[in-house]
Amino acid sequence: MLGTENSMENKVVSIGDRGERRVGRGEPCFIIGEAGVNHNGSLELARKLVDVAVEAGCDAVKFQTFQAEKVCSPVAAKASYQQQTTGTEESQLDMVRKLELPFTAFRELHQHCIERGILFLSTPFDDESADFLAELSMPAFKIPSGEITNVFFLEHIARKGRPLIVSTGMATLEEVAFAVETIRATGNRQMVLLQCVSNYPAEPRSMNLRAMHTLEKEFGVAAGLSDHSVGTEIAFAAVALGACVIEKHFTLNKDLPGPDHRASLEPHELAHLVKGIRNIEAALGDGIKRPVAEELNTADVARRSLVAARFIPAGAVLTVDMLDVLRPGTGLAPAMRSQLLGRHTQRDIDAGTLLSLDMLV
Repeated sequence: MLGTENSMENKVVSIGDRGERRVGRGEPCFIIGEAGVNHNGSLELARKLVDVAVEAGCDAVKFQTFQAEKVCSPVAAKASYQQQTTGTEESQLDMVRKLELPFTAFRELHQHCIERGILFLSTPFDDESADFLAELSMPAFKIPSGEITNVFFLEHIARKGRPLIVSTGMATLEEVAFAVETIRATGNRQMVLLQCVSNYPAEPRSMNLRAMHTLEKEFGVAAGLSDHSVGTEIAFAAVALGACVIEKHFTLNKDLPGPDHRASLEPHELAHLVKGIRNIEAALGDGIKRPVAEELNTADVARRSLVAARFIPAGAVLTVDMLDVLRPGTGLAPAMRSQLLGRHTQRDIDAGTLLSLDMLV
């Protein structure tokens, strides 16, 4: 059964120890720089990724916390995109082992984020990792697409009472509904759903950005995008459509070895993403149609006024052939012509003069 809780109360969540960052409808887009495993197992590289996210202006930087043996079995195969980027010789487990950071490293990264003034997030992939991240007072939990059908894991994280950002890649609407119901059954109603295509990179024709609106309508939550497409234009389109969260992978260099670098933004591209999103938000405005201060001078120049088409002597009765409609727009509006016709001039009016009511009786 699909969700029907579409009240506005569920469309904003508060993230942070004091709820200082509101995420949802009517709030600035929450931009997550997804460092993921692009540290390649190096704490030093991970710290540099935090710094890149800060300099780009992201709201949060997110990693992935896991214990390889609790995620992959020895027989788990790599995804096609992983085979393309890391080869076929090793197993998924062997690949993931190289990308694992110990809990001590995440303590350091958490502290580094505090010092740099950016929210620290990390996606857990097993119960013990989730418990550890909760001890770090992480302000929200990200549920990866691969875990959306892992009911026991969803319940475990939801019971921690933190806001959840749930990616829906690979999922049917019915599977999303089951995940939402599972989370809400724990009493946790703080949730944002992300449209996602779980391929790296994802093709633009597959992105289905309008699915964000479907998620909002069906489940009464705010929606955003976990974007695995190349470049920034898809994320920009999502923000224009109302995405409240944008999550985007980034790296120091796309040529680094590893499964996700190829579909990630480099530092200058991440900065471009953030700047573009903020510009789009500013451009969306409040929807009230009205002139803005910066175009008033243009209106004076570009609009037209009623002007004497030729010399008009005092006492003349105004007729259509005496009037012209020319720039600038600082005189009587063209629509007032019918109010002037048949009236007498009080004085001589030279050709090209902008007409005014005090010239007439």
